[in-house]
This record gives sequence, C-alpha cells and structure tokens, in this order.
Amino acid sequence: MALSLHRHRTADRARTGAADPAPRTDTPTAAAPTAAAPTAAAPTADAPTADAPARAEREPASGSRVYAVQRTGAFVVAGIIAVFGVLGLANGLAFFSTEGQRILGMSSNGLLSVISLVTAVVLVVAAFRSPRTASTVMIVIGVLFLVSALANLAVLNTGLNLLAFRLSNVGFSVAAGLVLLLLGAYGRVSGNLPPDSPYARERDDVPPVPADEYPSTPAEFAAERAMRDAEVAVVQHVASFDQRRRVAAMAQVTSRRERREVWMSFDRARRDA
Repeated sequence: MALSLHRHRTADRARTGAADPAPRTDTPTAAAPTAAAPTAAAPTADAPTADAPARAEREPASGSRVYAVQRTGAFVVAGIIAVFGVLGLANGLAFFSTEGQRILGMSSNGLLSVISLVTAVVLVVAAFRSPRTASTVMIVIGVLFLVSALANLAVLNTGLNLLAFRLSNVGFSVAAGLVLLLLGAYGRVSGNLPPDSPYARERDDVPPVPADEYPSTPAEFAAERAMRDAEVAVVQHVASFDQRRRVAAMAQVTSRRERREVWMSFDRARRDA
C-alpha cells in the first residue's frame, strides 16, 4: 500500500514538472532579429528605378543591331583594302606605274596602295565614331568606289591609268562600292525603320488633329458623304450648279471642320428659304 502511494506521488511530480514552462534564458538572443532588421532595406538602395526599362527602350544603344551591321561591314571592307595596301607598299611598287604588279589577284602601284590605306583608316575611324558617321562615310566611300570603277574602266590600257587598274580591280571596286552602299543605307534609308535604328524617331512636326475635326452626328456624317460625292462629281465634270458652288465655297477654307460647316450652311439656308 505504501509502495503504491509512493509511485502515485512520483508520477504526479513528474507530470507537474513537465507542465511547468522552461525558464527563459534566451532574453539576449531575442534582440538579434532587431539588430539585423536594417539589413533588409539594403537591396532597395541599389534597386533600379522604375523607368529604367522604358528609358532604355526610348534610347537605342550604340551597339544596336543597325550599328553592329554597319560597323562589321566597315571593318571587313577596311581590312581587305588595308591588307591590299600594305602588301603593295611592302613590295616597293612604283608610285605612278601604269602597269602595276599583281597583289591579291589585282593590280596595284604605290599610289593605289596609299589610297587603299587611307580609305581603310577613314572607314575604321568612322565605325568607331557614331552610327550616323559610319553610315554617312560608308555611303560616300561606296559612291566613290563605283565612280572610280567607271572612270578607271574608261582609261584601261592607256597612259591615264594612274592607279594601274585592270578588270579585276574594276570588279572589286564595284563589289566593294555596292557593299558599302547597302550597309551604309541599312536601317537608315527605308520607309519602315527598325525600332533599334539610331535614325528611327517619332515625327514631332505633325500637330495633333483636334477631335472636332471629325463628324460626330448623323447630320455631319451625311454632310461628309455629300461633300465627297460633290467633289468627285466636280472632278468628273458632271456636277450640278449647286455642287460646283458648294465645292468652290469649301475651297476657301482649309480644315475639315470648316469645310463641313460651309456645306451645312448651304443646307440651313435652303431649309430657311
């Protein structure tokens, strides 16, 4: 009996100890999140502004697709004619020889070698300047290549062949000129410019059309149709006297709204009469 009471008391003390909360010994640790709280705001200091993507879309980068195509073309053509010029000077060609020597399948002399090097330098410098400069220089040099091909074709095998041209030189000049012209005009001379073109911009010189320029009532829509029919009839020389008179009166004003008002004034005058 005594042993049973002892067991019951021991079990009661065990349950009472388990129910008591553990003493709080982590009070200093509770302040740790508060100390780290300012760290959460750190990313916002370096966050990009909300309008950064829109500004990037409005301002085409200098490395856009149009500029990359033009610059690559300028580098390729400049590299070819630079190698041609360097090899010509390295071989010690006569400066004003009209016969020339074979360089890379073409004929060359000292003068043509110097001109080739100068042209290559101009193309490279223009390619590094800006998209507009690269495009303009490529178009100009492309035209000069074509003019040179035609001019030297006319003086082949004559004493006026100062650049020692042969048919291979003429063919290369035509090909290089067309490449420079096409790449220089790429993204610039077109009716539908690419969005990333440095030359694409919105028209600022076109004023907005006021809302009252357009018809809004059934009477105004009917007047617009009658105006159109009268103008067509005048052009086809089948208009009546009233149509000719109205079209002549509308010719004195410029805006669409004023022309419509002139036409409707004739309608009102007819009703009042």
